[in-house]
Formats: sequence, C-alpha cells, structure tokens
Amino acid sequence: MKTKTNILFCLLLIVNSAFLPKADNKKLMADKKASTVTYAMSHPAHDWEGTSKDVNAVIVYDDATKSISQVAVSLKVDSFDSGNANRDSHAIEVLEGLKFPKVTFSSNKIRASNNTITAEGNLSFHGVTKPVTMTVIRTESGNRLELNGKFDILLSDFNIDRPSLFGIKTKDEVKLSFKVIFSL
Repeated sequence: MKTKTNILFCLLLIVNSAFLPKADNKKLMADKKASTVTYAMSHPAHDWEGTSKDVNAVIVYDDATKSISQVAVSLKVDSFDSGNANRDSHAIEVLEGLKFPKVTFSSNKIRASNNTITAEGNLSFHGVTKPVTMTVIRTESGNRLELNGKFDILLSDFNIDRPSLFGIKTKDEVKLSFKVIFSL
C-alpha cells in the first residue's frame, strides 16, 4: 500500500508541475505615467478623441524567450479626458459609469510573429463581454517594452445608446488605440 501511495504522490507531482508557471515567467505592471488608451468618435458636426492616462495593465512575460503569454487591462470609464468637461460628463452618463465603472480586457490566446502580436480575448464594457482580436506592435529597447495597437468596436454591440448632438446621433463605431509601456 505504501508503494502505491508513493507512486500516486509522484504522479501527482509530475502532473501538477506541468501547470506550474515557468521559473522565467514574471508579471509586469504597466508604467501608468507613460501608458495611454485613446478612443475616437465621429459625429456629422465634428470628430473628437478622449484619452485615459490611468491604464492598469499586467502581462505575463518570459525572460528566457522574451514572449508574452497573457495580458489583462482595466480602465475606469471616468478616466477619459476629451478636453471638454461637458462631453466627458455626458459620456459617463451615456455609458452608465456609476453602474459599469470599468472596461476590461483579458487575453485567452496570444500569438507572436517577429514584432507583431495577435491577442485574442474578451472585452467587457457596459456589462457586456464580447470576444475581440487585436494586432499589437511590440518594440523593445533596453529595459523598456512598448505595446501599440488599434481596434474598433461598435457601441451597439455593448448595448450602448449612441450619444446625440442636435438630435443627430454619433456614428456607432469607436476607434480605440493604445500605447502601454512596461519596464523589463
């Protein structure tokens, strides 16, 4: 019986070790002073952008292979600044920022080819979670890793009523771009 217990214990160790993170993997937090996420919207009367400088992001980075295996990002809806306080307050109202205060992204698949990364994951916004795929350009210099990318969403996909000005609604499409910096 003791031999069976020892064999079972060894098997459990082997199986569990396959799920342990590699020794070279580490979690890196984004540099909040240097990272930004920007949205761009259009209305027949004008176009505008709003930028968040309060980017909470973490990656799982392998020092040995210099690869990224996971990404998670969280932003507060009220952290975006378009340069117009009235527009920003209206955006928080339309986005129901008190009820849905955050926008999050969590990867479930990362593929890399040279300096281009394809990140697939789930974007949660306004209480709705949708799969998204984004292309990210990776630049590494010294002890600094920079991730830049763009992707588009539709407000209607997230059950958001488009804001209007003079009774005319904005376009449904929101263009998102980001620059996230990590220290290696």
